[in-house]
Amino acid sequence: MTQATDLRPLGPVPTTVRRAQATLDELWAQTDVETRAYTGNIVALTVERHLERVEEALAGLEGRYAGRQIVAVMDAGPQHPLQVQVSLVPQRGGLYIERLRLAADPEQLQGAILPLLRPATVNHVWWGADTRPGGVLLRELTEIADQVIADSLTLDIPPARHYALADLGWSRSAGWREALAQVFDSPDAVRELPRVNHLTVRYAGNNDLPARLFAGWVADTLGWPDLRNVTFQAATCERENGDLCGLELAGQDVSFSLSAQGPELVRSACHWPGMERVTELNVPPMSLAQGLARVMARPERREVFERAWALAKASLEGKGDRA
Repeated sequence: MTQATDLRPLGPVPTTVRRAQATLDELWAQTDVETRAYTGNIVALTVERHLERVEEALAGLEGRYAGRQIVAVMDAGPQHPLQVQVSLVPQRGGLYIERLRLAADPEQLQGAILPLLRPATVNHVWWGADTRPGGVLLRELTEIADQVIADSLTLDIPPARHYALADLGWSRSAGWREALAQVFDSPDAVRELPRVNHLTVRYAGNNDLPARLFAGWVADTLGWPDLRNVTFQAATCERENGDLCGLELAGQDVSFSLSAQGPELVRSACHWPGMERVTELNVPPMSLAQGLARVMARPERREVFERAWALAKASLEGKGDRA
């Protein structure tokens, strides 16, 4: 088999929806690769200004979860004819993934994407734009989706029964959730939890939505009915916009805190009468490609995410948040 170092990109080649598969077959015929990665489909719906970032993230998946990537650029004008390009993108291990890029307005994309999905595989749909979906394009795709990936609080996309909703902001906080759970691996720490009555969450930049999902998880775990006892604070740390910088669970004479000490290190501190415990944990940041890979490979427990989502959503609506 051809080695990974010998692989070269093939395409992009202009084609049509009707001829897309035939054009891909012609590209495959130019390779010496015997194995095709039929691991699933991912449909990434985006706009031109996010296209480079989206395709970089898709390249980082390395075909492990979706051997066919369909990138639909939705902000072409209504007079812009539907454009379709196909290419084979080399991956490590001597494999290619298939990438199909479409450019049109959402109405033109309706009905154009479904025929391009490879059948009998898992379908991931990623809303990779920062504007709320309009029209029926996303609704059409969620009908066949096994998983919808989105910044669900920004876009107001609620969980649904017929697909698994994966939130990249929720995925981003996974390391922090695991670190906080480790703090309470100790039985003496668990005994102090009933005294905790307030949570402070600090986050980098100006995007507090991942912090709200994290707070929803903590509140649900502790049995709090809302986020009234949560304070959100913008902070400065060596993390990307929206990543957590730290948190503190506090009550009378008791506190549990996590604080970022750099791009990967987090300090854990526990305090109550007769106890001062400080440890260090590794909580590396998560790139967009890593976040995508995590939610595609390890879907979160649906009921845990949905309860956290409901509390975070209520806080945004001003029903249970003092922030």
